[in-house]
Amino acid sequence: MGQIRGRREFLQVAAAGAAACCGLATGCASAQPAKTDKPRFELGLASYTLRKFDLAKTIELTKRVGLKHIALKDVHLAMNSTPEQIQAAAAKVRDAGLDLYGCGVVYMADEAAVNRAFEYAKAGGMKVIIGVPQKPELLPLLDKKVKEYDIKVAIHNHGPGDKLFPLPSDVYAKVKDLDPRIGLCNDIGHTLRAGGDLIASILDFGDRLHDIHFKDVSAANPKGGAVEMGRGVIDIPAVMRALVKIGYAGIASFEYEKDADDPVPGLAESVGYARGVMATI
Repeated sequence: MGQIRGRREFLQVAAAGAAACCGLATGCASAQPAKTDKPRFELGLASYTLRKFDLAKTIELTKRVGLKHIALKDVHLAMNSTPEQIQAAAAKVRDAGLDLYGCGVVYMADEAAVNRAFEYAKAGGMKVIIGVPQKPELLPLLDKKVKEYDIKVAIHNHGPGDKLFPLPSDVYAKVKDLDPRIGLCNDIGHTLRAGGDLIASILDFGDRLHDIHFKDVSAANPKGGAVEMGRGVIDIPAVMRALVKIGYAGIASFEYEKDADDPVPGLAESVGYARGVMATI
């Protein structure tokens, strides 16, 4: 069950969330003692969350909810953009104080698409391509490209209906003997919806975890839909504890797919909930 369990844990998370908000809004110092096993990962945004908005508004709203890392979807920066256009867009993101760490989800159907994805990421100064090679035959090419460009590839699992990569275990089985820069983006919602053991998928494949799509869902089956974090069935504290256990130091990016026309209230609620949990683990 993904709900916070018991009144005591609820109050701890609520208090921590309030303290985190206080720190963000007023600069007040935290009274929490230093922790030795604190989270090394940071929160970010998969810009698909804001797919109904242009790049300028996406930058504004990302900052509004207090996130500083972003991976751009092609709706905000087209894959067929020129290097100059990519560099200009990347400069806008970084000039606004955001870390443009990656792009995705990028679908790669053939060799040309793979080549284009790496040139795109290179032009934008991105560190990771969150992508889906749509044929297993493309994996050797990816292996070659990560060596050439030194850009990671995080293969995204898409849950029920995905014939190639429904679960993180399916990604891992296909990439474990390739360059370690080829790994996975664990979409925790899709993992649970496909019947996977979510915590095991983090602990068992942590050596290849290059990105997280962070979310909550209403049910642990194919009918589960997107909900605000903390309102669904994903045990977010357990997910975060697993990330701490493996020493994950990357980005956990919110991919909030609900309320596409007005996502900010639900996204802000999700960010606040996650920060509260982070402060308690």
